[in-house]
Amino acid sequence: MNKFHGTGVAMVTPFQADGQVDYSALKTLIDHLVDGGVEYLVSLGTTGESATLNKDEKKKVWEFTAQAVNKRVHLVAGIGGNNTYETAAEIKAFDIAGYDAILSASPHYNKPTQEGIYQHYKTIAEVAPLPVILYNVPSRTGSSVSAETTVRLAKDFKNIIGIKEASGNFELLNQLMRDKPQEFLVISGDDPITLPMIAMGAVGVISVIGNALPKQFSDMVRLCLNGDFKGAHAGNYSLIEFTRLMFAEGSPAGVKSALKHLGVCGDTVRLPLVQVSESTAGKIKEQIEVIK
Repeated sequence: MNKFHGTGVAMVTPFQADGQVDYSALKTLIDHLVDGGVEYLVSLGTTGESATLNKDEKKKVWEFTAQAVNKRVHLVAGIGGNNTYETAAEIKAFDIAGYDAILSASPHYNKPTQEGIYQHYKTIAEVAPLPVILYNVPSRTGSSVSAETTVRLAKDFKNIIGIKEASGNFELLNQLMRDKPQEFLVISGDDPITLPMIAMGAVGVISVIGNALPKQFSDMVRLCLNGDFKGAHAGNYSLIEFTRLMFAEGSPAGVKSALKHLGVCGDTVRLPLVQVSESTAGKIKEQIEVIK
């Protein structure tokens, strides 16, 4: 599974001013990321505002993305939800052409027990036509996938190949790194702590800020993966303020503002999200000019 080592980017979904998907801008974004040297892309993760796209829109975005990528980099589809059987049915019916794996977030809102989380992913693993990457993001879901549950899933299902870890819980990470199968991938899901996570054994990141700065961020990640943490420090520190601004008024509103300043796509988001304030947009633009 070396194809998921390095920098993956959880792509935004560009929208036109009227809220419709902007496929021309999506193609521009894909080329921007591929040219920036990232290793793989994630289509319609939470950063892609998947919660506000209907089934027909999702299908069209997935198909368009696979065609636009054209196997230049590896490709992952984000398919998750808090209705286990509906999520499993969507995964089972997914057109895998052009895709290498499925990223599936732990169920939100329901706040299941660890046994409920295990059974949810068991149901998915039993029908998935592609390898599955778990996603632990308690700040969004309201519950956390414990290290014990992750290790149990990794050992019980060979097609569960890794986890995008965005808990920020280093006690959990220590336990997970110690107990997981050797081949099981731990991937940072939190841009600001990617460097220390790689130092602990993570194989890379699925990034938000990489949408805007794919070269800068993937260069830093590659230095880390090569063991050159001293060399990575300058790049990491240079991105601290930019990264803070990306999440200051919610994601992906921040990174869409950056992408607008870069001329990649517009900054339209779908309700209940709104665009960042003029003040934050101005600060984002200033940071881009400093980093570039």
